[in-house]
Amino acid sequence: MTEDVVARVLRQWQQVHPGLDYAPMAVIGRLNRCAALLQQATDAPLVREGLTRAEFDILAVLRRTGQELTPGQIARETFASGAAVTKRLRVLESRGLVARRPDERDRRVAHLALTEEGGELIDRLIPHQLGYEGTLLAGLGAERQSQLADTLAELLVLLEGRLGGLQP
Repeated sequence: MTEDVVARVLRQWQQVHPGLDYAPMAVIGRLNRCAALLQQATDAPLVREGLTRAEFDILAVLRRTGQELTPGQIARETFASGAAVTKRLRVLESRGLVARRPDERDRRVAHLALTEEGGELIDRLIPHQLGYEGTLLAGLGAERQSQLADTLAELLVLLEGRLGGLQP
């Protein structure tokens, strides 16, 4: 098996501080490196449609929930700041992909939904995006992908439960 860049980094750290346990760095370092590489790679089909990953995420959350959402709800669903969501929504609205409807009781609140064009775009893009992502992972095989997904799900639940309480 070919050595990855994190293995080299770990070896270097072991020479500097041989008594430390680098197992957490082996996991988190690889997760971070994979996330960065996947972010670059998975953006390719989106760029062809003139979308950023963050804009795609907004369209996807509106499509998969099938209902109007407020900017705050979108921010929570996409793990983005309110300011970032507002900026992205302006772009999507200007392209005619998302429509804003003011709340009947509180005009400060907006409800957002996909336009017909936005729905068609996300429905057209999802199969291509899934196919592309499948190709990126194809070297692992279906069983290994399933095992990895299960392990990452365990880690995610663990982090979601603990991260808020951790102090740096």
